[in-house]
Amino acid sequence: MTKPSEHSEFPPSSRRWTGALHHDLHALSEQASQRRQAMRWMGAGALAAATPLGLFACGGTEEDDSTTYASSSSASGSCSVIPTETAGPYPADGANGQNRSLNALALSGIVRRDIRSSIAGASGTASGVPLSITLTLVDASASCGTLSGLAVYLWHCDAQGRYSLYSSGVTGQNYLRGVQVSDSNGQVQFNSIFPGCYDGRWPHIHFEIYGSLEEATGNSATGDYVKVTQLALPYWACSEVYGTSLYNGSASNLGRISLSSDNVFADDGASMQMASVSGSVSAGMTAALTVAI
Repeated sequence: MTKPSEHSEFPPSSRRWTGALHHDLHALSEQASQRRQAMRWMGAGALAAATPLGLFACGGTEEDDSTTYASSSSASGSCSVIPTETAGPYPADGANGQNRSLNALALSGIVRRDIRSSIAGASGTASGVPLSITLTLVDASASCGTLSGLAVYLWHCDAQGRYSLYSSGVTGQNYLRGVQVSDSNGQVQFNSIFPGCYDGRWPHIHFEIYGSLEEATGNSATGDYVKVTQLALPYWACSEVYGTSLYNGSASNLGRISLSSDNVFADDGASMQMASVSGSVSAGMTAALTVAI
């Protein structure tokens, strides 16, 4: 297996969400507005969004930049805030990790549901067992009401454990990266592939949550996210997927790692980050996680 070079996860970002959700989102929006105005004065231009590939039945591929978050008041109950985690060295969000000049969020067409193929002039499609990912965003400070209008940037490695834009052999690719905006049910959905397992990490998916689409993809996008965290995948699903030839090396890498020894999930055993997965290798799999922020 080709392993991404120097793949030690970085310490958690100092830009952590710690206050009340509504207060912080408003503050981030105000800061972003000021930065966007400054960028306009310097003549910066935004990239236009392109229509993504439609390998699955796709929806919500383009969103209005004016979208703002909203919390429903119909839900009742309590939920624990998902832990903040490191974005790792390969986010390509223009702010973190190795080579800060890489910014997938500025790519034309990055707002898309199907993230399996490269975009913006790059060609190439990631092969692997199909995986449909659904995240449901809820407000822990408002009886777990659903949150609409938030932008989620999601990325993960391919079946060989490589990260597009960074890893040897795929620096010219930008697949397995995309942005979606949460709908009235607080949900975002991505059509992807099951990620591989590289040496030293439990199989996982990264994502950042922003106050709006413009916060994520506008000229001012500098990593001012509301939350950055990771999703873990259950052992049974990983074991089944890694038995296929597309995931050469993943099974042995999985055998050398556990949730308790993983440098990200060990702190709480991924109790709030473990996705619910169903399906099969032949039919494809689905992963779902409720994300309280």
